[in-house]
Amino acid sequence: MQGSFISIISAILLGLALGYILQRGRFCLNSAFRDIIFLENMTMFRAYLLSVVVAIIGSNLIQDMGYMVTTSPQTGEIIHTQLLRQNFLPLANILGGFLFGMGIVLAGGCASGIVFRLGEGQAAAIIAIIGFFFGVVMTTDGIFRPLHNYLKTFSYEIGGMQNPAFWHLFGQGMTVKWVSIFVLSLIIMVYVFMGKPKFGLTKTKTFTWALTGLMVGLLTMAGWWISSYYGGFPRGLAITTPTRELFNSLLYNSSHSPFQEFTFLGIFRGTWGVFFIFSVPFGAFISAKSRQEFSWKIPPVGQFLTSFGGSVMMGVGAVIAGGCNLGHGVTGVSTGAVSSIIAITAIVMGNWTMSYFKFIRPTNF
Repeated sequence: MQGSFISIISAILLGLALGYILQRGRFCLNSAFRDIIFLENMTMFRAYLLSVVVAIIGSNLIQDMGYMVTTSPQTGEIIHTQLLRQNFLPLANILGGFLFGMGIVLAGGCASGIVFRLGEGQAAAIIAIIGFFFGVVMTTDGIFRPLHNYLKTFSYEIGGMQNPAFWHLFGQGMTVKWVSIFVLSLIIMVYVFMGKPKFGLTKTKTFTWALTGLMVGLLTMAGWWISSYYGGFPRGLAITTPTRELFNSLLYNSSHSPFQEFTFLGIFRGTWGVFFIFSVPFGAFISAKSRQEFSWKIPPVGQFLTSFGGSVMMGVGAVIAGGCNLGHGVTGVSTGAVSSIIAITAIVMGNWTMSYFKFIRPTNF
């Protein structure tokens, strides 16, 4: 682990990069999943799938080649780290993911979506982020904590492992792992290339869907390495836990987190994740401002209330499921975690269910 200043700068730069890419590529998994049934448009879903392939190959390569390391703050010893997979908690993954998926439709964006839209000046995103924090804290420390703890008791092992990857369904060892990754990636890429990907800019200077997916995947890979080497612990790209840590740091000048804290100018303390998530809206702002897309947008009061309620659902669901759309859907899937694959599938199902009742069903009457 490096000094505080370098660690903080690494988190800020990664957050700026993520916000810039999300805004310039319009990468929001709420839209990606919803458009499949609402508009029968697979464009952004293909971008998501491409990001998954790049992330899972790249992240596992840097791990297996021994590039993921950190430094012990006590001894200065170099420690090799690993991609972290969450335990497989099927009931929590499914129920939490489904609730999160419904919430993102009402909130008007997924967890990463509301964060980058704040950088565009969408006032509803402020309410959504606050609601998301409420939902997270209510479930980690508040009224829903007993439910969360109860659902966590339903764990399941695969191949004798509590945190299995999908390749453990077929056996153990590096050969099984990489053959499984190759086969899955090949199947996905056949579908991705059916969309005739182009890597560049559109006529309006936004990123094409293929370039967006590629960059999100590469940034996921980089996030694992940077958070491990500079942040002291492999965290990758995530929204839920860093959001809770950020609000705690703002309210208490302490993230109330088990992760290493860094001090900025002696006046603000936070984890690597705090400085990362704080920077994401500013990256989106830079992108929006450069394209003259930034302006404060005030929605009707009814939309404020819907956005707040949906974002609370998102927060509750994210904690129960063990992660959000980015934490499970890209970062978690990059580890091959069965828990993340189940959770993101449940998120899609929740998204489709709420999209049907909110958008499709009313038009049929």
